[in-house]
Amino acid sequence: MMNDKIYKIIKIEMAETQSENITPEQKQERAIAIYDLIENNTFELKDHLGPYILFLSKESRHLLFDIRSQNDVSLNSFYLAIGPFRKLIKDYQLICESYYEAIRTKPPSQIQAVDVGRKALHDEGAALVVERLDGKIKMDYETARRIFTLICILRSK
Repeated sequence: MMNDKIYKIIKIEMAETQSENITPEQKQERAIAIYDLIENNTFELKDHLGPYILFLSKESRHLLFDIRSQNDVSLNSFYLAIGPFRKLIKDYQLICESYYEAIRTKPPSQIQAVDVGRKALHDEGAALVVERLDGKIKMDYETARRIFTLICILRSK
């Protein structure tokens, strides 16, 4: 049982600039992803015990993962190249826009069809997160899905 608390993110911070233009839907999605992550995640930084504070920010063509102890002491930080995510993020953001529009104007069957596509892209994004962080961080699938959501929001135009 103790390991459940050791290998866990307890706080997430995201650096944002004033010039970022995220939609109300993206703000809601970010809030849900962060809440769900804090409530239930499996996250293990190689060679460091948690629990962890995760600080995410975008820096040109990279994402900065700054991982700190619960006492806010830096444990490790590294950059993740955004290139391998670029097309997937673009496709995911387009399908999310279609999904939000469908919720407002389409019947349930069409909403469900768009949502199936959205979930498939989300799954692909989660797999890419796990692959790109392999050797640095171990995480469960649901944690990777939520981190992919946060990456997409950070990379919003």
